[in-house]
Amino acid sequence: MTSTLDVKSIGKPVRPRRHVRTLTGYLPEKDASGKEKWPRGEEEIWKSGMRGLDTDVEHITKSIVNHVQTSLARQAYNLDNLGAYQAAALSARDNLLLNWNDTNLAYTRQAPKRAYYLSLEFLMGRTLDNALLNLGLKDQYKEGIQRLGFSIEDILDQERDAALGNGGLGRLAACYLDSSASQELPLWGYGLRYKYGIFQQLISPEGNQLELPRLDVFYEIRFYGQSERLNDGTGRASWTGGQEVLAIAYDVMIPGYGTTTTNNLRLWESKPKRGFDLNSFNAGNYEGAVESSNSAEAITSVLYPNDHTFWTAASLADILRRFKNLGKPINEFPEYAAIQLNDTHPTLAIPELMRILIDDEDLTWDQAWSIVTNTFFYTNHTVLPEALEKWPVPLIEHVLPRHMQIIYDIKFPGDRDRLARMSLIEGSRKVNGVAELHSELVQTTILKDFVEFEGISNLPIDLTISLAFTQCNPELSALISKTLGLDKAVWLKDLTKLEGLLPFAEDRAFRKEWAAIKQRNKERLAHHVQVTLGLTVNTNALFDVQIKRLHEYKRQTLNILGVIHRYLTLKNMTPAQRKKTNNRVVFFAGKAAPAYYIAKLTIRLIVNVARIINADPDTKDHLTLYFLPDYSVSLAEVLIPSSDISQHISTAGTEASGTSNMKFCLNGGLLLGTVDGANIEIAEEVGESNVFFFGHLTPAVEDLRHQHLYHPIPIEEKCPALAHVLNQVSAGLFGDGGVYEPLLNTIRQGDYYLLSDDFDSYISALGMVDEAYSDKEEWIKKSIRTTAKMGKFSSDRAINEYAESYWNIEKTSVTKV
Repeated sequence: MTSTLDVKSIGKPVRPRRHVRTLTGYLPEKDASGKEKWPRGEEEIWKSGMRGLDTDVEHITKSIVNHVQTSLARQAYNLDNLGAYQAAALSARDNLLLNWNDTNLAYTRQAPKRAYYLSLEFLMGRTLDNALLNLGLKDQYKEGIQRLGFSIEDILDQERDAALGNGGLGRLAACYLDSSASQELPLWGYGLRYKYGIFQQLISPEGNQLELPRLDVFYEIRFYGQSERLNDGTGRASWTGGQEVLAIAYDVMIPGYGTTTTNNLRLWESKPKRGFDLNSFNAGNYEGAVESSNSAEAITSVLYPNDHTFWTAASLADILRRFKNLGKPINEFPEYAAIQLNDTHPTLAIPELMRILIDDEDLTWDQAWSIVTNTFFYTNHTVLPEALEKWPVPLIEHVLPRHMQIIYDIKFPGDRDRLARMSLIEGSRKVNGVAELHSELVQTTILKDFVEFEGISNLPIDLTISLAFTQCNPELSALISKTLGLDKAVWLKDLTKLEGLLPFAEDRAFRKEWAAIKQRNKERLAHHVQVTLGLTVNTNALFDVQIKRLHEYKRQTLNILGVIHRYLTLKNMTPAQRKKTNNRVVFFAGKAAPAYYIAKLTIRLIVNVARIINADPDTKDHLTLYFLPDYSVSLAEVLIPSSDISQHISTAGTEASGTSNMKFCLNGGLLLGTVDGANIEIAEEVGESNVFFFGHLTPAVEDLRHQHLYHPIPIEEKCPALAHVLNQVSAGLFGDGGVYEPLLNTIRQGDYYLLSDDFDSYISALGMVDEAYSDKEEWIKKSIRTTAKMGKFSSDRAINEYAESYWNIEKTSVTKV
């Protein structure tokens, strides 16, 4: 028989697409009596071979040694710290997988509505330490590892932070995943498994030992090609040709604290559908032979790829497959799935779902649009228009021709300007900001059209308490448990119980213990600096910390200019006068985008200022400065507990919220900042007497910018102190002054972020910090009161509010099978 190939079908997808995979989440069949049937083989043999959790030291050590022998092919004679880490992590993963299987089986049996958190960033930190903490097995693993001849601290240090993000947006996503598992909420995260981040972060060649490759879970994702509308009145189109790549799933288990529930973060890695092109190779086109392979794999190579369709399309395909397993009609999709878009990066999921519903599921436009608008939710993280993700129309038309057709079809008759403004996130059921001021600004600036369309609500972003306390500040956690007379599992689940610490602020013995823990945390940071940079830190000083993504609106420049001002002031003092000042150590850490020239200049200035003042014999005992490289969650866990004061000094009205301010305050550090973002809500909780505010307020910002443009006042007249600092930098006090002129001119010309307007107020606030720190006993009281009043800022509270008010999902308890 001769087969005939219709050439018109070449390159066209076979509809409907099928996904073949193993039976994860499979439910057994039942016999006539309702009893579950065992799927294959002898049930007794299977069950006798099934293992339980390793919870005692003996079984834990056996598990670790087993992985040394069979997973790593090593022995006690040639096992180093890295190998011990890998074996311990694989042992912990075994326990996680048992809970993960029980969780997914429970979700399959109960079929609850699920939420899915789509985010390009997930700053998870070190996974092994968090896993052992949440499993409640850290002490057992510590003892077992010690009996095997290793230190758990050395082993944990072997793990690199995965580079799945660069700031608060990614840390927020990680906190929400942790909290959802702790609160037993059915939430999965979806993101990209990219290999390289900013600075030294990466997924190392050894891999993430707690990660599970899912080579059986893959989807074909199309780019480029042609999209032709079908003339059948349905609105459907045929998208053919172009390039197809495979999205391969990798799972990271997310264990809840004090619960069996173990949710999932599914990351997508790109692979070519066809690998090596032998025909091109034989023809001598060696580059062409690997071109498709290289272009496919490049999608997940670097943080922030140019195209976000890859991972959003794969995530939607996976979510829809899971929904279809329920056997429900497609119009019930919003009743079983809520999809949260974490900022603008995943918003192409909206036209992608429209494409699937119209082209693959044969729904009408109105039916599809109703499903889409009841499925998606959107969180905005910025009030800066330039920070919103935008794509040129010709690029989308070329890369995603079908999606561009759908975007054009989303219209408001007679108001194309409104369409242009709203098309970015149209299709979301609800939009929320991340702090009270931020939500108000979003409603009046970048997303004002959405106020009348759907409305914008405020949902403050918060942090994962178990990580903030138990991992990075274990001594403080233990002191709190002892003082409150509560097991840490109790107050970690209800942080408002920290208010029980308030009376102890007047207890001298308690204050002494509190201060001693802060001092030991300073010494831990000093040890880190000594080991990594070879520098000696004075621990008998006020620790002043700013850890932020490098950006002009976050005003690291204001901070370093303030450091220079302090240095110049100290230089003009007599030795006797200097002895009366508070010693101060200033720490900077953070990432700058690779092409952000002004941010890179700021780092260069910080480093060169440190080089001069740290070597100055007149001042080095009173003021030192450090820029700590390779910022990560692990570094933050050392920096945050050591701080006396942390700086959150963005121009008023520019910071969406901030997350590090909450972590610093929870760990007993006081806050120096502008009246911006979550600083406001923190001050409302802890009391303004425990916060050092400065600077102009949001309503004055636009008038000041207008004045800078049309009625400028020379800096020498407006702020002589700042002018003197700028002139010293230009004169070469810290190296070639000409290098810094582009940075300095952002202040001298235009000064969009109002450094010249806020500088004097900033210096005054630093003076208030010095005055308050001089009374050590009162400072410790402020520290205790700050920690005690941070109960509001828990991601457990926030995730429950999302579940109830946004996603409409319910707690789903997991029982051991």
